[in-house]
Amino acid sequence: MAENNTREIEQSGQQTDAPVEKRSRKIGRGLLTGRGLRGWLWRRLPKGLYARSLLIIIIPMVLLQSVVAFVFMERHWQTVTERLSKAVVSDISAIIEVIETYPQDAEYDKIVALAADKLDLNISVLPPDPFPPASKKPFFDILDDVLRAEITEQISRPFWIDTLGASNLLEIRIRMQEPEKVLRVFVQRNRAYASNSHIFLIWMVGTSLVLVAISILLLRNQIRPIMHLAEAAERFGKGRGLSSDFKVRGATEVRQAGLAFMQMRERIERQLEQRTIMLTGVSHDLRTILTRFKLQLALVGENEETDAMQLDVDEMQRMLQGYIDFARGEAGEEMGEIKLHEVLARYENEASIRDKVYVIKCSKDIVFSGRPNAVGRLLGNLISNAFRYADRVEVSATQSKGWVTIVIDDDGPGIPEDQREEVFKPFIRLDEARNLDETGTGLGLSIARDIARNHGGDINLHASSMNGTRAIVKLPV
Repeated sequence: MAENNTREIEQSGQQTDAPVEKRSRKIGRGLLTGRGLRGWLWRRLPKGLYARSLLIIIIPMVLLQSVVAFVFMERHWQTVTERLSKAVVSDISAIIEVIETYPQDAEYDKIVALAADKLDLNISVLPPDPFPPASKKPFFDILDDVLRAEITEQISRPFWIDTLGASNLLEIRIRMQEPEKVLRVFVQRNRAYASNSHIFLIWMVGTSLVLVAISILLLRNQIRPIMHLAEAAERFGKGRGLSSDFKVRGATEVRQAGLAFMQMRERIERQLEQRTIMLTGVSHDLRTILTRFKLQLALVGENEETDAMQLDVDEMQRMLQGYIDFARGEAGEEMGEIKLHEVLARYENEASIRDKVYVIKCSKDIVFSGRPNAVGRLLGNLISNAFRYADRVEVSATQSKGWVTIVIDDDGPGIPEDQREEVFKPFIRLDEARNLDETGTGLGLSIARDIARNHGGDINLHASSMNGTRAIVKLPV
């Protein structure tokens, strides 16, 4: 029984640890395959075409220079340094052999003069006492490693070197055996290692900076037409028209995109013009018929039947005007300066007539560009709709980061969450959703959103803190 229980416990432990090990392996594989690295790079890389193009040029250049510099440092600089250090150590070794083999004067004047004249070495023979302790080896210093290796290989005696001094001299001290002296040698630093290698690095970095500057200038000229094309497309999408200085220019592919955009713009404008002309003709014909109806009703005289028919004719005329306004939009209106506080203040009189509470929280300094009549109609549809179903309406507006945000709150019955997008569809009439405009066609909110999006903004509905509906309008400055 105990053995069976032990096996069950071991099996259950293995089963419990297996999913954890699988998850760990999956995470490890995800990191190894680069998915996590790709996501990290994607979040930190620039999103603009100009910056990415510069990276495409600069990164390979930096990698190439890094490889060249590494190979140069590893091969050329180290090789030259080894040869120079070997020559210097050979001269020092020869001096030590002369001192130890041949008798010298007490002051070693002859060997000192010979080293200075023939070998360009400043030497002195010191008593054995002033021999400094071993100094710390620098972490990044090719000369220190090479010089130590050469002295160890050629002389094989206790030594002390100083390669970290700020001067151009290297100090080398070597303990001799016969006589028991210390040979101190001062040698020019450029004799022991390749001191002019930095010139290559300076030329390489300087040339790279020049190439990067040229690349920036050329890329800027290539990217500018694309940016102008994007700006023109945005302006046209917002109904602001093209700027006067827009021209198709740039590389062949950019020119093709610009020509395609211009042709598309012409087709859209031609289609809108044809639609407007057709709607104008339809409106004229239908209004003529409605005028006849009104004239015939006026000739018949006033009674209960004609009054009802008169109301129907008026309703048909309002509905016809609503359809035409929705289909035509406000594309023909010119852009102008809109003072938001003045636009919102227009509805104070309507609130007074309807006996509603109307509160405006808007700075008088908020001014932006748009179509004044269209924006007035947008806000009028929303505010009048709120007056129709609520007793209190509050409008607040703020401007920040290139956007004007207008919030309209009311204490009406509200709109269910699942119907807040439905009310923006044309001809949708939800009695509880308060989408009825004055014509009763169900186009009030549709026209308002159409105007907002034509300006580059949008309208969204939410639940209000006043237990009603909140309409948030965002328009670009």
